[in-house]
This record gives sequence, structure tokens and C-alpha cells, in this order.
Amino acid sequence: MCARTSLNEKRILTFSALLASGFAGGGLVLGLLVGSLVIVFDGVYSLVSLLLTLLSLAVSRYIERPSKREFPFGKAVLEPVVIAIKGSVILLVVGYSLYSAVTAMFSGGREVDASIATLFGIVNVIGCGYAWWHIAKKSKQFSSGLIEAEATQWQMDTLLSVAVTLGFIAAWFVSISPFAEYAVYADPMMMILMSFYFIKVPFEMLKDAVRELLMMKPSDEIITAVDKEVLALDKQVTQHIEVAGVTKVGRELRVNLDVHSKGQQVQVAELEKTRRVLKDKLSKLSLDLNLTMHIAS
Repeated sequence: MCARTSLNEKRILTFSALLASGFAGGGLVLGLLVGSLVIVFDGVYSLVSLLLTLLSLAVSRYIERPSKREFPFGKAVLEPVVIAIKGSVILLVVGYSLYSAVTAMFSGGREVDASIATLFGIVNVIGCGYAWWHIAKKSKQFSSGLIEAEATQWQMDTLLSVAVTLGFIAAWFVSISPFAEYAVYADPMMMILMSFYFIKVPFEMLKDAVRELLMMKPSDEIITAVDKEVLALDKQVTQHIEVAGVTKVGRELRVNLDVHSKGQQVQVAELEKTRRVLKDKLSKLSLDLNLTMHIAS
């Protein structure tokens, strides 16, 4: 990863950590004061986001340091490890919140001051929405799995805040209607509905990270791009080259090529040309290319 991308990655993660600390403190304090499961969950989620962002920041700094002895094949594997941890922790938080909401539903619900909760929700929507927009925009400019995971975290927080705000507005209307007695069930019901959605997002994060750790096949987009460029390059060189394997680990794209000499002596200059051209063609994927070429008879 180039120095500029690394610097921007650290700046974005630092910005995210500072913002998450504010939302975590505000959500936990207000949630406990008004007795809302949803707002407490929002605060806990922001706190977890803060801790996971600090973890991402620490790993981002560590990846920069040279350590060939401990990581002879590079530190790219640390990125999916961090994302797997993020997905697992968020799944635990959502799972526990779902359990608390179901328990509250069967124990008479929870009474919440909807007016204060709605005001807090509006502030959260604006703040989280800005953080999601800003980090997602930066993620497109500087390819990094850590930044993409951070944008996903803020996306979840923004959607959570929107759902909370709409839910409390609905709860307020119910409280002034003939069905006011059912308003106490609005808070746990919102938590249950949101949990079913939020379980999917961290599950996808965890699944993709595990696929990278197991060095399984990457996305079809990457496979298609590599096959296309290798096929075009095969027509420009005297030796026959074909893709032996493609994996993506963190920000690193690992491509193994078989070079068939056809009984001729393989020219080192031609191999270097192949490496240079392929690296240039695949730069559009915004990944660090790790190319290995095997001479096959």
C-alpha cells in the first residue's frame, strides 16, 4: 500500500474513532435515563464501533512496519482477521440486544419518553449519516478493506438511527391514540425488527473475511478481470501463459501463473515484461498485486 493511502487510512480511522466516542457516550447516558433498549443498543453499538475502530487503527499502523521474520509472506492477512473480529463482535451485540428485546416483550414492555428519544434520534441520523457519507466517499478514493468495513459500520449506525427516530415518532402517535396502552411495546418491538436486519450485515462481513483467510475464490469481478488481462497478454508473448490460481487477502491480490515454455528457453526479459504489463493492467482493481509465475514444460 502506498504511503499516501496509508496516511489517509489512518486519518479516516481517527476521524471515525473521535465521532464514535461522542455517539457512544451520548447514547449510553440518554438510553439509561429514558429507559430505552433501542437507544442503549445504539450507544453500545457506537462504543463497540469505537473499540473496533481503534483496533483497525492499530493494525493499520502495524501493517506499515517491516517484519519479514514474523510475517515472511506479508501482513495482508491481518486485514481480514480484523474484519472477522468486527463481524463477530457486532453479531454478539445484536444477538444480546435481540434477546433483551424479546424478554421485554413478554414482561410488559418498556415505557419510554418518546419526545426526548425522537430528538436524540434526529441528531444521530444527521451525525451518523455524515460519517457514513464521508467515509464511503474516501473508501472509493483509497482502496482499503479497513475503510470499507468502517463505512459499513457507519451505514448500520445510520440505518439504526433512522429506524429509531421513525419508531419513536410512531410510538408518540400511538401514545396519544386510543391504543396508548400498547405504546410500551414500541421500543422492544423496534429492537426485534432491527435485529433481524442487522444480523445480516455483520454476518456478510464475517463470511467474506473467513473466505479470504481460507484463501478461497475471490469475487467474480476480480476473477473476470484477471482472466481477461491474462488472455490478452497471452497473445502478446511467445510463451503460453494461463491462470493457475487467484486469491484476495486483505488489500493484496495474489495471482499464480503457469508459463509454458513450449520446449523453448524462457527469456527473463519477457517474464519481466509480463509482470510489468499485468501489474499495470490490473491496477484498476486498486489492489497490491502479488504475482508468482511458475515455469511449466
